[in-house]
Formats: sequence, structure tokens, C-alpha cells
Amino acid sequence: MVRFVRRRPQSAAIVQLIVLLNTSIFLYAWLTGAVNEFAFNFGLHPPAVALSGEVWRLITAGFLHASFLHLLFNMYVLWLLGNQLEEILGHAKFISLYLIALLGGSTASYWFSDPASFSVGASGAVFGLMGAFLIVGSRLRQDVSQILVLIGINVGIGFIVPGIDWRAHLGGLLAGAAVAWFLARKPDLIGRLLAVTGVLGIFTILQQAVATRTQELLLLFGF
Repeated sequence: MVRFVRRRPQSAAIVQLIVLLNTSIFLYAWLTGAVNEFAFNFGLHPPAVALSGEVWRLITAGFLHASFLHLLFNMYVLWLLGNQLEEILGHAKFISLYLIALLGGSTASYWFSDPASFSVGASGAVFGLMGAFLIVGSRLRQDVSQILVLIGINVGIGFIVPGIDWRAHLGGLLAGAAVAWFLARKPDLIGRLLAVTGVLGIFTILQQAVATRTQELLLLFGF
């Protein structure tokens, strides 16, 4: 097993920016009475992606939330895990991790959710951080039992509580763990090449998955 080492930890400025962005968007939507409107216009809605080509919804959905509780839970876990991961991985790697985990969650939701559904929330990306924390912690030979319990509890809640998009949770979890496996390497030439190749490879797989699902939905809707 390759152990990841970083000489000088970086700050968690990206995590702070993401938390600020998510919170600001929700507060604006709530204060203007436009929470549902934001979900309708920018949330993940398979027909809008497939029929109207609004692929950007796969990303924008991850910056919207349905309620204060929804926002608070996601931002708490993002802050708790994201700060540590960004300090270890650095800004660029953390951005790659977060966005691909978000895309992985949205792709899973796009594939397996009801085509008529609307999905919002940073949960896919947050679950991606849980998966990444598991991988990075293992590489650093840390005790990861607590993160395993956290993952288990939250995966279970997703199946028990109605209205939770557990598909996005699992997709984000797997995408985040896969990206972290490539990123959590020694910062030498080989490690950098593996990181770049792995991240681009995962992005390509997700991109192809979205394209394939789009073709299926076009056939389903008679196009």
C-alpha cells in the first residue's frame, strides 16, 4: 500500500467558499420564496437534461437545498470532513474530488431515479468526501472505524426515510472513494501522473454514463 504524505498542509479555503456559496444560495431562495422555483429551474430533472440538453443541472443541483435541515446537515459534514481533506490533498485535488463526487452522485440519480423526479442537495458530494476520507485515512494508517459507522448510518437512513435520494448518496460515495484512491499518492512524478490519469478516466466514465442514459431517456420519451 502506498502511503500518502504531504509536507505542508494547505488551508481549507475551498471548503469555506463552498459552504458560503451553498448557504448564500439557500438563504436567497428562502428569503425570496423561490426554493421550489430554484429546484424546478436548476435541480436535477432527467427530462430537462435529456430533452433540453441542460446537462449543467447535474452540477447546479448540488448547490441547492430543500430545507434548513437539509442544508445544515450537508454543510456540517462538508465542514467536518472537507477541512481535513483539503488540508491534506491541497486545493486543486480537493476541487477535483468534490466536483467529481458531485457528478458521480448526480449521474447515479440520473440513471436510477424516477425520470419525473427533481433532485437537489450536496449529499452526493458529501458522501464522496466520506468515501475519500476512508481511503485517505487508510493510506495514512489512521483509525477509520468512525467514518465507517458514519457511512453505514447515513446509507441506512437513505433507505429508511422517504424522499432521500439514496442513489446519489451511493454514486457520490463510490466516485469520491475512486478519485481519492488516485489522488492519495506520494507527490512525485508517478503519483502526479496517476492522479491526473485517474481523475480524467473517472470523469470520462461518468460523461459516457450520462450520454448513454440520455439516449435511453430519448427512446423512452419517443425521440
